[in-house]
Amino acid sequence: MSGLELSAAILGVIAVWLTVKQNAWCWPIGLVMVLIYGWLFYEVKLYSGMLLQLAYAVLQVYGWWQWKRPGRVEDARQVSRLATPAVVAGLAGGLLLSIALGSAMAFWTDAVLPWLDATLTGFSLVAQLWMAQKRLQCWLLWMVVDVVYIGQYLHQQLYFTAGLFAVLTLIAVRGWLEWRRDPALVQA
Repeated sequence: MSGLELSAAILGVIAVWLTVKQNAWCWPIGLVMVLIYGWLFYEVKLYSGMLLQLAYAVLQVYGWWQWKRPGRVEDARQVSRLATPAVVAGLAGGLLLSIALGSAMAFWTDAVLPWLDATLTGFSLVAQLWMAQKRLQCWLLWMVVDVVYIGQYLHQQLYFTAGLFAVLTLIAVRGWLEWRRDPALVQA
């Protein structure tokens, strides 16, 4: 399984780096990555993580559509900031999803780390949605989530994946810095 895990990790680095660069190829590459990780997480009983990968697959298609809508280049989605109420609403939604999913995983499955896995899943969905919408705050949320994921994956002995999330944390910092300087955001 480590060869498959390594392949997914490499695809993950490529996909997120392309996201930082606002290259729409991040979405199809990310789609392959999340399908591989969906299988891996099923194998190690991280069921919330497995469900997250399925949701990511849908969000990969959504993100690709958002970034490549037909029309003039000027009509393509630009980097923007979320207003404070939208940030609070997104985080509240992530918390509610975490509680609901954690409860389900803790009581109805043999999932390992059901509450942690569910919490990371809830907030990862929020970050991914914000990323698909090119919201600057996605990178801040990714930084927090990625750091916690490192510990979870080390605990599960998914060392390539823990390494991936260490790299993703650094890429999230880079994404935050680059998107903050985006001309569309500066003009807003």
